[in-house]
Amino acid sequence: MIFDVLTLLPEVFPPYLDASILGRARAAGLLAVNVVNIRDHAEGKHRVCDDYPYGGGQGMLMKPEPVAAALAAVRAPGEPVLLLSPQGDRFDDAMARDLARAPRLLLLCARYEGLDERVRTLHVTREISVGDYVLTGGELAALVVIDAVARFLPGVLGNEASPAGDTFADGLLEGPQYTRPRSFGGLEVPQVLLEGNHEDIRRWRRTQALVRTRARRPDLFAKLALTDEDRALLAAADAEDPAG
Repeated sequence: MIFDVLTLLPEVFPPYLDASILGRARAAGLLAVNVVNIRDHAEGKHRVCDDYPYGGGQGMLMKPEPVAAALAAVRAPGEPVLLLSPQGDRFDDAMARDLARAPRLLLLCARYEGLDERVRTLHVTREISVGDYVLTGGELAALVVIDAVARFLPGVLGNEASPAGDTFADGLLEGPQYTRPRSFGGLEVPQVLLEGNHEDIRRWRRTQALVRTRARRPDLFAKLALTDEDRALLAAADAEDPAG
């Protein structure tokens, strides 16, 4: 899969993209990230990419010409143009999984007070928001999208089953996890995880995920299609700990 990233700050991407899982995936040819400096496509001696907004207002806007020129130089035929914007569709696990099916994605990172609206109208396929807050630019949001989408690409995680058990994969938050030592800070690893009974472990993990989701994300819990087993597990958990 190929990610094309258009940005005014290309230098922020290599440190993260070269590290850990993404670095190994790129080295193995499982994904490529083509970072393009929009300023390289601006005209004039100083390659200016921003200007004052018509009608007044605070801050500066990215000029449409450099962005359009960069898009024309980089964009592959049919490639979606995704603008990272707090006004966009909320990015979530389902969207990451869906985007991972595309062979190529172009991520457009705005800065200053945003883009000239004509870039949106003429070129942007979809706007994506990583949360209800404002960043100084789209670069961090673009890295979030790349990281989340890459996890669904074959071979990137090594263990193909890994994404299936993650938080949000089936609408649930992931339950608690433990490693060595068995005792830490006066707390013990739950006995069920030490006994080697795979069915008991599966039921315990399912129970923990259900209980945690109900407590922490009632909005997600309300959307779940609970099975008879889920209801029985919750009932048993509530009976064991009525307070919660």
